[in-house]
Amino acid sequence: MSRPLLITDCDEVLLHMVSHFADWLDEEHDVHFDLETGSFADALTDRRSGETLGKERVWPLLGSFFENEMHRQTVVPGAIEALKRIGEIADIVILTNLPEEAHAWRVDQLAGYSLVHEIVCNQGGKGPPLRAIVERHAPSVTVFVDDLAVHHQSVAKHAPDVWRLHMIAEPRLAAAVAKAPDAHARIDDWAAACDWILAKFEEGAP
Repeated sequence: MSRPLLITDCDEVLLHMVSHFADWLDEEHDVHFDLETGSFADALTDRRSGETLGKERVWPLLGSFFENEMHRQTVVPGAIEALKRIGEIADIVILTNLPEEAHAWRVDQLAGYSLVHEIVCNQGGKGPPLRAIVERHAPSVTVFVDDLAVHHQSVAKHAPDVWRLHMIAEPRLAAAVAKAPDAHARIDDWAAACDWILAKFEEGAP
């Protein structure tokens, strides 16, 4: 019989990212990132000019952070223990929105936390790549975990039989962002999330 499958995001689910990104922006670029807004849009401000950074400046900064500063990222409390429990009965795939060139960086980064699982890099909506992963594994039941509502919407469209759990590990973001409309549940800590995921696996129903 096929095993259950967990497909999980990495940043703000397994590893903290935005708080470290904000620190780096402040230290190296004199840019303020207002995490309490709950969004990248209008959240980054150039301290020298007072102007809000547009996407044409934000995306290169994100790229530079992942290329040079991933060592700053710290593991989300409870994530290692939860994935160890889940891995005893289920397959685990980490679906992360990074360019393919960053695959090796992410593999090495997560291995440093003993998180050694299949990693799939993606750009854009996660529904199509998730569906491909599910088809390849042919699991008894699948759970998807991500911090962004847009990806829950994409998965709901392309793989509606997958259970969808919305999680935001950064407390300041979590307080500002409502539950994703297309997620089945919202849980922001791994102890409770692990119990929810294992319960879905035990039920064995999409």
